[in-house]
Amino acid sequence: MPDAVIVDAVRTPLGKRNGVLADIHPADLSAHVLTQLVERTGVDPAVIDDVIWGCVSQIGEQTYDIARTAVLAAGWPHSVTGVTVDRQCGSSQQSVHFAAAGLVAGHYDAVVAGGVESMSRVPMGSSTADQQPYPPSFQNQYGIPHQGLGAETMAERWGLSRARLDEFALRSHARAAAAQDEGRFSAEMAPVTTGGRMVASDEGVRRGSTLETLAGLKSPFKDDGVISAGNASQISDGAAALLMMTTEKATELGLRPIARVHTVALAGDDPVLMLGAPIPATAKALRRAGLSIGDIGAFEVNEAFAPVPLAWLAETGADEAALNPLGGAIALGHPLGASGARLMTTLVHHMRSNGIRYGLQTMCEAGGQANATVIESLA
Repeated sequence: MPDAVIVDAVRTPLGKRNGVLADIHPADLSAHVLTQLVERTGVDPAVIDDVIWGCVSQIGEQTYDIARTAVLAAGWPHSVTGVTVDRQCGSSQQSVHFAAAGLVAGHYDAVVAGGVESMSRVPMGSSTADQQPYPPSFQNQYGIPHQGLGAETMAERWGLSRARLDEFALRSHARAAAAQDEGRFSAEMAPVTTGGRMVASDEGVRRGSTLETLAGLKSPFKDDGVISAGNASQISDGAAALLMMTTEKATELGLRPIARVHTVALAGDDPVLMLGAPIPATAKALRRAGLSIGDIGAFEVNEAFAPVPLAWLAETGADEAALNPLGGAIALGHPLGASGARLMTTLVHHMRSNGIRYGLQTMCEAGGQANATVIESLA
């Protein structure tokens, strides 16, 4: 049976909302990482069977199958197809899963998986505008779920204080700043030239933040809430992409894969709590992989809100030192449709640099779902 390997993975720097990447069309952000994959590997884009692209707000500049638009904007041959995926925050992690499934099934020999979101140009929630996406049949059961309130409920259920959440947020910024200073993102970064200058680092990292500063931020969701802008993910712009093949195709092209998609899993959970599904998704992925939590050397758990990785940590018993070792979305940003591929890109390069055999990635998704992926390093 064919397997699914990752030959290379790249990402743009992440820009803050209305920040350094705000002037770039999301299809051009996407085309940039596609182009970088080709330049880094020397692969003829004509061999790519498909581009599977995550994007959440598929409206305006991100509509009309942005995957295909990006392929053509990159100057790739007309023969290369593209399809756009929406599994909310896990969209581009799902792109990786779809790519892996296609490779294993023999439907593809070579494929690109990734995603994009320009939250400056296509604001979060713009795809629904003034319309209510939930029908009465849904609302009668669940009301109108809200992620912020779900995060508040999660913090209460797992006994996570405001101080604990803020400490975790400060840790995210400290780890991201250290990774920047030590050049630990350099292998994955595809710098972007815009406005006459080159952007080569993530814009959202706050180096001067303190616990006192974070404690002074108000909670927008509850009068006595513990969730604030300081311990939640940043609204961001960015794109990321992974070149995936069968081992046979990589060998034919003279390429050495850096990692293998070992196991994938999905889980659904309470849609009102919304953010807890990474916990059962992790258990399912480990069980399917025949591994224990102690076998995993690095974890990427998306920091949509600080209670998500902290509740996950409490339930799994994972080593906190191995959780989001280069910081997470609280510091780096969360460009929705790109985040799954961004986390995967960071994970595989971190594993390669540190001799880690197994890594696991999971992230919460609106509607109470989660993807989980076990990666095995081959480098």
